[in-house]
Amino acid sequence: MAVRLTEGAIACMVRGENPPNPVLQVINIRAIASGNGPPRYRLLMSDGLNTLSSFMLATQLNPMVEDNTVSSNCVCQVNKFIVNTLKDGRRVVVVLDMDVLKTAENVPGKIGNPTPYNEGPGQQQAPVAAPNPPASKVNVPNGFATEAATSTPVMNRAPAKQFGKPSAVSSTPGGSQVKVVPIASLNPYQSKWTIRARVTNKSQIRTWSNSRGEGKLFSIEIVDESGEIRATAFNDQVDKFFSLIEIGKIYYFSKATLKIANKQFTSVKNDYEMTFNNETTVIPCDDAPDLPSVKFEFLPIGELENRNKDALVDIIGVCRSYEDVAKITVKSTNREVAKRNIYLMDMSGKIVSVTLWGEDADKFDGSGQPVIAIKGARLSDFGGRSLSILSSSTMILNPDIPESFKLRGWFDSVGQSLEGTSISDQRGGASGGGGNTNWKTLLEVKNENLGHGDKADYYSCIGTVVYLRKENCMYQACPTPECNKKVLDQQNGLYRCEKCDREFPNYKYRMILSANIADFGDNQWVTCFQEAAEAILGQNANYLGELKDTNEQAFEEVFQNANFRSYTFRIRVKLETYNDESRIKATVMDVKPVDHTEYSKRLIMNIRKLASQCM
Repeated sequence: MAVRLTEGAIACMVRGENPPNPVLQVINIRAIASGNGPPRYRLLMSDGLNTLSSFMLATQLNPMVEDNTVSSNCVCQVNKFIVNTLKDGRRVVVVLDMDVLKTAENVPGKIGNPTPYNEGPGQQQAPVAAPNPPASKVNVPNGFATEAATSTPVMNRAPAKQFGKPSAVSSTPGGSQVKVVPIASLNPYQSKWTIRARVTNKSQIRTWSNSRGEGKLFSIEIVDESGEIRATAFNDQVDKFFSLIEIGKIYYFSKATLKIANKQFTSVKNDYEMTFNNETTVIPCDDAPDLPSVKFEFLPIGELENRNKDALVDIIGVCRSYEDVAKITVKSTNREVAKRNIYLMDMSGKIVSVTLWGEDADKFDGSGQPVIAIKGARLSDFGGRSLSILSSSTMILNPDIPESFKLRGWFDSVGQSLEGTSISDQRGGASGGGGNTNWKTLLEVKNENLGHGDKADYYSCIGTVVYLRKENCMYQACPTPECNKKVLDQQNGLYRCEKCDREFPNYKYRMILSANIADFGDNQWVTCFQEAAEAILGQNANYLGELKDTNEQAFEEVFQNANFRSYTFRIRVKLETYNDESRIKATVMDVKPVDHTEYSKRLIMNIRKLASQCM
């Protein structure tokens, strides 16, 4: 079947008109060097009447050229394009989306006898849009003036791809008018554009220092009816925009630099990302309340086990339980940061651990078991499946969305009575229950041979301390915060750390405590390191070290008083071999007082399960 080209389409496109889905023929393709970026392809196209060599293929369409889907003589339907005007007045048509109607091998050759389209002065007098009026100054609330762009490139859009009012003319607070385009139409080949979008996420200011210098940055995520995009500001732009931009508010954005997005650092669904520059303008907008908020693509918690490590995912769940905030030291920077684990459950009955960092960890309030929606959490495979909040992630408590209302209703009526199944084997556990879902009695641990597999097993139990082995439970360690190696007494008032290759006038005490814990069915020897040992004994290691050296009786009483107390233990078990002898090594990863309310609820739930099985 013969394909008919859309004669006159090239002239219409160059004049700024929008011919609907023009059918053109590719006459020639030429690769253009683009430095370190992806290759660019320039096309000579024909509409049967004229040819034009100023067609550029958007980089997302490069695979069509590389696999020979698009080649010389093939016939294509252009679904979306924009026209950019260069400084010398020439116009470039950037093809953003197109379909191949006939491949080159099914076309005998050039269709018709097209002549080159005249881009000279005479041709340029065809009716085109009026010259752009000069940009007007708009005073924004923080006192500095910004410029509002008043025109955008002409863009062709298929009728079914309309997002709100992409070509609507809007007024900025200063009275100037701008032609707003949707985020979905942005690409690096446009020179002038203005979008109107809501800020859904804003990071804190981060600094860096390396061999090339120092600097600072912050990033935001913005959304409109058509899509979302990430924007980053550096150095001077941080000072200019950080205090102006607020989460949840709507702004006009224009004249930023667009580039291919680095998907490793963002979950925003856009092939491009934005960088603020010296010409970027950000103007508050108060007349678009209909713009959406955060765009989520929720994944059920149970599906996390099927996703690859380091994937960025969106999830929603009820905060079943949460840990107290802890302070850890980052070895690479020797900087102390806050950390907190929370445990989310959804309607699948699965529970996942989510780690919060920094300010998110400090300010988190999980009272009332809120529904939590998270966008862009990093998936880890350490000890099962767990999530970590990044600086680019968005976390919202009790969001005003249908998924949140549905989940709350389910949890209040059904979910809160379920024990749930954890897909995370955490080093720490939530207090009392909820987060520690792999509950076992000590007899079940032995009968099920936990720890005999290739990987370590983790479980939680309620146990009572029946004996503490105080012999050799302490040692003198390197006093530096990042090192816990044993020091050697040099007999001259100094203590040497072989790892640090230094001598110190002092030391700190570290603990390795062996304890025997028991429940109604069995008992188990466990090893408790510093934090766990201090929690059981109720004293810090340095104080105990002083007691041991100065008051042996008081030291003994600390251990006697710690016996026959019950705790919630989180334990790691693994079969280890030493001197050709294999045995299970049990290590306490976390120890907390028993939350009797949660414990009682779990016992009642187990009784109901057993009763239902007997009926």
